[in-house]
Amino acid sequence: MQRMLWKVAALSLLAVTTHAQQYDLLIRGGHVIDPKNKIDALSDVAIAGGKIALVAPSIPAERAKRVVNATGLLVTPGLIDIHTHLYAGTGMKGVYTGDWSVYPDGFSFRTGLTTMVDAGTAGWRNFADFRQRVIDRAQTRVLAFVNIFGNGMGTAPEIDPAEMIPEQAAEVARKNADVVVGFKTAHYYGQGWPSVDGAVKAGKLTHLPVMVDFGWTTAERNIKGLFLEKLRPGDIYTHCYSGNRDEVLGLGTPEAKLNPLMEVGRKRGIIFDVGHGGGSFFWNVAVPATHEGFWPDSISTDLHTGSMNAGMKDFPDTMSKILNLGAPLQKVIEMSTWNPAKEIHHEELGHLTPGAVADVTLLRLEEGNFGFLDSAGARFDGTHRFQAEVTIKGGEVKWDRNGRAAQDWKSFHYSKREAPPSK
Repeated sequence: MQRMLWKVAALSLLAVTTHAQQYDLLIRGGHVIDPKNKIDALSDVAIAGGKIALVAPSIPAERAKRVVNATGLLVTPGLIDIHTHLYAGTGMKGVYTGDWSVYPDGFSFRTGLTTMVDAGTAGWRNFADFRQRVIDRAQTRVLAFVNIFGNGMGTAPEIDPAEMIPEQAAEVARKNADVVVGFKTAHYYGQGWPSVDGAVKAGKLTHLPVMVDFGWTTAERNIKGLFLEKLRPGDIYTHCYSGNRDEVLGLGTPEAKLNPLMEVGRKRGIIFDVGHGGGSFFWNVAVPATHEGFWPDSISTDLHTGSMNAGMKDFPDTMSKILNLGAPLQKVIEMSTWNPAKEIHHEELGHLTPGAVADVTLLRLEEGNFGFLDSAGARFDGTHRFQAEVTIKGGEVKWDRNGRAAQDWKSFHYSKREAPPSK
């Protein structure tokens, strides 16, 4: 009888404890910045079933199975990079559809990213291969722009109008609607506007945005025509601080001024994206432009093997550059989370609303003396730098630099190594 009573008591205690632990993960004591919900305060974030369950000033630790100490850290929605190149593994040499691309999982979580968007590395001809080779195998959430040029950024220059078929690109987008977010045109240096016109037509056929890497300009093809006649509200002009674009600034003079067409384009609803890359972010453009108040709508890296080993580095480093140029902290987080989510029409991402997918990034904002390089290798001195401490995707800890979400080894339960099966 006594044994039975003890058993009932133990089961009751277990039931109470299980009921009390209503959250799978609890992030405690961090400074939450959630621009969509206008949260900028010390708060706790609870996660259950892969979703955000609660954001509140104080949530008891005993309600969670696992607690992450976020003291001294920023807690933000999972970071989103809308300009990357991920079509790796083809074996092709010297092109983005090959050795210049990177596999997403090696560069996402460790830099705070939960979502990466490939910026048109694959076109409508080879998108199926890109999907099965990279997108469907990645733990990272990988989305993509489809290049209007058939084989994307491959061995052939992206200049042949015969390879720019909007109907084909639109059909690929429809068949892959779960991952395609729009269309890309890049690296065009031929006559006229076939790449932009083709991408915009595909966008109209599918109600999706276009991202434009404007490339080389001519007297006929310039940003005036692009902003006033070609692009629609919601289309994205990437590489907004590049020195290679037509008349962004009057460079080479002490009184370098922002081209008024940049503001005209913004008023028309065109989105301006960083797209740092290996040749598309220069201090002599970014400094005067931001001094005039022209800030990007979204921060992105243009990640590839060249940019990551040169001035760009990674996503937190790119965020740090915009912060050190003088953008408010809250705006930098917005440019890295909620804004890009809206730009790619994935408003289920980029925020910490209860019920939303539990993508969360914990960032350390370091103070000190730091040097930041642009695409030319020139240094800009700054006093703040972001570092990714913890990355959580869908409620699962994917990156934990200092073991904040981990159990101390002395109380950790190690499982025995099982013997291999006998032959």
